[in-house]
Amino acid sequence: MSSTTLSRRNPAPAPGAPAPAKRHIRKSAPAWSSKAAVNIMLILFCLYTLLPLTWLIVASTKDTTDLFGTPGFSFAENNFLTNLTELFTWENGTYLRWLLNTVGYAVFGSVCSVFVSFLAGYAFDKFDFPGKERWFGFILVGVLIPAAVTTMPLYLLAANIGLVNTFWGVFLPSIASPFGVYLARVFCNGYVPKELIEAARLDGAGEMRIFMTIAAPLMKPGIVTLLLMAFSASWNNIFLPLVMLTDNQLFPISLGLYSWNGRSVTDPEFAHLTIIGSLIAIIPVIVLFMSLQRFWKSGLGSGALK
Repeated sequence: MSSTTLSRRNPAPAPGAPAPAKRHIRKSAPAWSSKAAVNIMLILFCLYTLLPLTWLIVASTKDTTDLFGTPGFSFAENNFLTNLTELFTWENGTYLRWLLNTVGYAVFGSVCSVFVSFLAGYAFDKFDFPGKERWFGFILVGVLIPAAVTTMPLYLLAANIGLVNTFWGVFLPSIASPFGVYLARVFCNGYVPKELIEAARLDGAGEMRIFMTIAAPLMKPGIVTLLLMAFSASWNNIFLPLVMLTDNQLFPISLGLYSWNGRSVTDPEFAHLTIIGSLIAIIPVIVLFMSLQRFWKSGLGSGALK
């Protein structure tokens, strides 16, 4: 008995019927093109970041004549040590005075700001009290208001209580940070379990002791992250000191260098002082970020996932 193999064929189109449309297969871009685009963007970003720093390092080795007489990225006679000595001895050590002022504004101000922010964030996250979310909403409104908008009201308030042209006129406003309170609540919610707080309360621990010995160590990455952000903001702050201060003995580095840069228009001798002063001013921020990078990297990642 023989078997017959049947093959299926597509039926022929009816007369006058339109021909079936051809399928267009969409070709995806090759993998190397997307990688190349990402690498090009990274290279451009690195150049945007490193070229100004490179120019600053090169220019800090030049005196006034070489600064204006040679190309920006070419080295001339090395006068770095001479410029450094002149920087710290100019006008009886004015730059050193500005440096100490900035340490006071930035270091102590950022520490106080972080302490107050985490106390408030801890309270908003772990305590229940009337109007809790409403008060937190007011703080979030403060996050949306630019700092430049609040500078003049702060100046008028400081003028009424006699804090204009004083250390406290710049120091005290830096402690209040609505964004710090918001970020502290986020970190507290993510790092500190409520069960742990309840267990400590059952053991008879006070609220301040719980915060200092249990909650704060658990929130160390968040504390370091917020500390670096507050320190960088205070170190680079110029607008509030510009409004509050007229005595150059109270200037921070940012405002002092700004004043020197303005004087360099009429006196070019201040140009190389401004450049070497700017180089010295960025070193503490770089050192602090590099030494604490393992904390703030984990802190930023955790805060982004909450």
